[in-house]
Amino acid sequence: MRVSVVIPACNEQDAIAAVVKGLPPGLVQEVIVVDNGSTDATAQRAEKAGARVVKESRRGYGAACHKGLMAVQKADVVVFLDGDNSDDPAELPFLLAPIESGRADLVIGSRLSGAMEPEAMPSHARLGNRLVARFLCSAYKVKISDIGSFRAVRKSVLLSLGMEQMTFGWPVEMLVKAARRGAGIVEVPVSYRKRIGISKVSGTVRGTILTAYYMLWIPLRYAFRD
Repeated sequence: MRVSVVIPACNEQDAIAAVVKGLPPGLVQEVIVVDNGSTDATAQRAEKAGARVVKESRRGYGAACHKGLMAVQKADVVVFLDGDNSDDPAELPFLLAPIESGRADLVIGSRLSGAMEPEAMPSHARLGNRLVARFLCSAYKVKISDIGSFRAVRKSVLLSLGMEQMTFGWPVEMLVKAARRGAGIVEVPVSYRKRIGISKVSGTVRGTILTAYYMLWIPLRYAFRD
């Protein structure tokens, strides 16, 4: 099984090398860091750590993930994780196992059911993730507890979803569309650490509001489609 890792990053110079180097050796065929408008040395440090860097001028988490997906070469599975060192790249085998065994097409790393460092996730972010996850469980019959960004997905399945959300809505859109397609979705517990630097999402008022909006609006939007 050929695995490519996509790491969207914006101004993560202090963390990106550790994330790239932390991936288990021999398990990944390529590591792609998507420089999403960094003004620091993120790109240079990612390259030095062994990643291939591609640039995405459109700011947005979804835009960066999509750029990375389009840059993937000959992969069966694409893994997404953040570049701020909050996810533990050494836990990648846990996410790949359900796909390799044929039990899943999409595997979500649940921070809320795993080991989480104190203050790694603000209380409002925990609550928001739990509420959206419960709605997805009810509306789409998926068994998840978190909308984690550390995830693994079959490339063919992801390409078939027709992803549209180029900002904060990318993670939940992927879940909703995969569930509607009848894809196998499995959750595994992962650890979660305090990120290095300030979060662009839960660390700002704007990021928190926009994330909450997209996480609620997208599931509701698709719930009432035929």
